[in-house]
Amino acid sequence: MGCWLELKGQTAVVCGAGGFIGGHLVKDLLANGVKVVRAVDLKPLDDWYQVTEGVENLSLDLKDKANCMTAAEGVSLVFQLAADMGGMGFIENNKALCMLSVLTTTHMLMAAREHGVQRFFYSSSACVYNGDKQKNPDVVPLKESDAYPALPEDGYGWEKLFSERMCRHFEEDFGLTTRVARYHNVYGPDGTWTGGREKAPAAICRKVIEAKRSGKHEINIWGDGKQTRSFMYIDDCVEGTQRLMASDVDVPINLGSSELVTINGLVDMVEDIAGVKLKRTYDLTAPKGVNGRNSDNTLIQERLGWEPSIRLRDGMEKTYRWIEDQIASGARSK
Repeated sequence: MGCWLELKGQTAVVCGAGGFIGGHLVKDLLANGVKVVRAVDLKPLDDWYQVTEGVENLSLDLKDKANCMTAAEGVSLVFQLAADMGGMGFIENNKALCMLSVLTTTHMLMAAREHGVQRFFYSSSACVYNGDKQKNPDVVPLKESDAYPALPEDGYGWEKLFSERMCRHFEEDFGLTTRVARYHNVYGPDGTWTGGREKAPAAICRKVIEAKRSGKHEINIWGDGKQTRSFMYIDDCVEGTQRLMASDVDVPINLGSSELVTINGLVDMVEDIAGVKLKRTYDLTAPKGVNGRNSDNTLIQERLGWEPSIRLRDGMEKTYRWIEDQIASGARSK
């Protein structure tokens, strides 16, 4: 504790490696000289977003402690990203499934302690923040202290907040060095873009592409379109994850862009990328989440001397082109 760690040369397991962020993280860790010994996900390998050669790729249910013991064996670093989650439509309608992810993190913490793991990274979420502070679209950026008094997103947010506390107490009581990032809306290529678990950037890209291809120039937007968010491109996410893992930051920290946009503004951006203008309809009964959420990056700037900086327009252009290619090729979202 209290020191910076050189990640290069370390051995690691990535839990949730078949997911969007996990798949990118495995590749970036390897590129940066970290030996990823093992990549683990619940899904069958054929359903992983990315499968990396030269890594032990295992399909295991990490809610089971025995599987966690297998995952954590022989590594110095654990990146715990495994969770049952998706976009707002999924987490509002699957609260129990989201809560069950607490078993995965609890058992991975226990396995990390028993195997003498050096550092444990946990991917938390901005959904831990007090909902009363997110009622206005013109939101004040959320500071880390705004998680308390606790009023997180029901189900998913409570699980994340509880697991943050588990990490804290495993460090205090057992000496396991833990690092916790509160991810804010990560997006980019090689992720979910249809099927119900996709998040707003991918969903809007898909809807605009489909409207353009069909010639029916209409788009349906969940909510009134005035809700505000910040969105972090995947490259910033995996860089920030590694910077935090190597750091001496022993408190949960925001990992997100501070570039705020309305959902209507995000649609404007994607329309511009696509070179099309669509008629908009609004579904006020659909899940839309909080009215406003943005990341206060004061602490990450102070402690890491860095913050996510990839412009939303640049990231959305890459995401749009990738989803466009997926649709054109007849691929299915995993």
